[in-house]
Amino acid sequence: MANPARGEVEIVLDGHPHVMRLTLGALAELEAALGAEGLVGLARRFEEGSFSAADLLRLIGAGLRGAGASIGDQEVGAMRIEGGVHGAARAAARLLEATFAPLEEMG
Repeated sequence: MANPARGEVEIVLDGHPHVMRLTLGALAELEAALGAEGLVGLARRFEEGSFSAADLLRLIGAGLRGAGASIGDQEVGAMRIEGGVHGAARAAARLLEATFAPLEEMG
């Protein structure tokens, strides 16, 4: 079960709930995979809606691995995501909010 206080978000894949969390390592992995210039560039990319399906897949994969799952992006891409593309986008948005909202609150 996801713990929002730890920045965790739940996503349902193939009918089973999974936890996602963007740890520092997961964020570094995502920055490198997407060629983003730092955390601000990464957040801006998703905030502005200038992301692809591949970006969304990488974000979900990094979040799953950040929470301890041993799953590759290709495996995630082959799974049925509850709610389809919209469900994936909503889960990704919740994950980004859980990760970056505390930073905004700090000032």
